[in-house]
Amino acid sequence: VQLQASGGGLVQPGGSLSLSCAASGSVFALNVMGWYRQAPGKQRELVAVVDSNDRRNYGDSVKGRFTISRDNAKDSVYLQMRSLTPEDTAIYYCYVKNWYSQENWGKGTQVTVSS
Repeated sequence: VQLQASGGGLVQPGGSLSLSCAASGSVFALNVMGWYRQAPGKQRELVAVVDSNDRRNYGDSVKGRFTISRDNAKDSVYLQMRSLTPEDTAIYYCYVKNWYSQENWGKGTQVTVSS
């Protein structure tokens, strides 16, 4: 599975940004799709994931501010981010896992929150 993410960039504190990720290749058995992030000097952490039954799981630091969604017809997952703070600055990685528990990661897209 290949993952192509887009939508990262620079945004001011309090602003909003959206990320998109499209999967291609062996996408017939995708189960979980979502996003993780890694800030400089920190471990990679969960942002949000959604499974094929539309069950969503969010990291504690983004609950109430970020919204994840997916379009199965397009094999895509989206992340709507609002009320961004400098602590949200990180490289955001698209993630998928299929029904055989095989995982794939995108290359990452930079999100920078700064005035």
